[in-house]
Amino acid sequence: MKRTTLAAGGGLLFSSLPVSASAYAGANDTLNVAVVGCGGRGTGAANQALTADEGVKIVALADAFRDRLDDCYNTLNERWGETGRLDIPEERKFTGFDAYKHATELADVVILATPPGFRPLHFEEAVNQGKHIFMEKPVAVDAAGVRRVLAAGRIAKQKKLNVIVGLQRHYQQNYLEALNRVQNGEMGDITGGSVYWNSAGVWVRERQPDMTEMEYQMRNWYYFNWLCGDHILEQHIHNIDVANWFIGEYPETAQGMGGREVRTGKDHGQIFDHHFVEFTYPGGAVISSQCRHQPDTFSRVEEHLRGTYGTIELDQGGKALMKDRNGVLLYDHNSMNDPNPYQQEHDDLFAAIRNGNVIDDTENGAKATLSAIMGRLATYSGQVITWDQAINSQEDIVPDNLDWDVEPPVLPDENGNYPVPVPGVYQPV
Repeated sequence: MKRTTLAAGGGLLFSSLPVSASAYAGANDTLNVAVVGCGGRGTGAANQALTADEGVKIVALADAFRDRLDDCYNTLNERWGETGRLDIPEERKFTGFDAYKHATELADVVILATPPGFRPLHFEEAVNQGKHIFMEKPVAVDAAGVRRVLAAGRIAKQKKLNVIVGLQRHYQQNYLEALNRVQNGEMGDITGGSVYWNSAGVWVRERQPDMTEMEYQMRNWYYFNWLCGDHILEQHIHNIDVANWFIGEYPETAQGMGGREVRTGKDHGQIFDHHFVEFTYPGGAVISSQCRHQPDTFSRVEEHLRGTYGTIELDQGGKALMKDRNGVLLYDHNSMNDPNPYQQEHDDLFAAIRNGNVIDDTENGAKATLSAIMGRLATYSGQVITWDQAINSQEDIVPDNLDWDVEPPVLPDENGNYPVPVPGVYQPV
């Protein structure tokens, strides 16, 4: 479950054009990076890559939309334009559904930060081309995509490619310190707990009069499952992943409930605004999982875990509180000087490339994704979903051969409303 670093023979050699990942990258060699997905997360990851290693150069950008690409370029140029580390002439700015292929060809390292429905396809391409990869979570939106990622991950391992997945808590000091104490036996066995991502929700992008249905869904991607997978997957994966990580297992079953109470408009597509899931693990641990997108309600983004000897409270802000069964404080993490975990991911990635090591987050990223998909299948259906049922699901909601003149896989009715899963009616396949 932990991040695994494996010794790898050889390293990388980069010149002005990308070469095989089997060569060695010396301290003075340039590492050419392509950004696939130029929204806020892609732009942030590009900044972090440039900060991580003075030999990094961004050489290509790819996005479905030119305006998003231009925003990314302008943001990066404000900070890095005079350093010579942005080398992105017009011919290396790619747009459209096939843009990822062209950008990937030019790079040694690829940042994959599009909506997650595209992640399996983009990951496969980067692996086939022998590139090192940073990819955002989740790594798929359905079981078919998870299986594709796991298969490509096996090839990446054979090629000794570095793959880091943006589950940044695995690179965050308070989580690592608490986990170390758990593994040393200070909390005994983790027997259960509660994990939360309850918030007001995220942005909504209004439909414009000249938009096709495909463009509207691509721009408002958070609300369509073929692009996002619902917020239990896109956001709450972080907290579910922490539970898996500390327990040391993936869930065996999931059952729960959810629906749309507040965010019910046409602009909220087809996703639920709340989910509650009970995950049961092979060793008997039970995790209660909550996520909510409802304005003006109680917000909480953290993890509470129970061990046989005490409790642990964790959050992304740097908290790690450990208490014994009587409530006596055993450990209170001081996060004042902790490194930024988003930056640490990239620091570790480029250090591994330079040193000829391999970091491989693929399997955990895929299985954390499947854990959250299990939760979605449980809340949508109202049924108990097993791990085997989830991994073998025939649900395949991302179509092949997408283009601007192709209809997306889900369409509104005559009133502009999208189909929403109904527990007791929705049947997992």
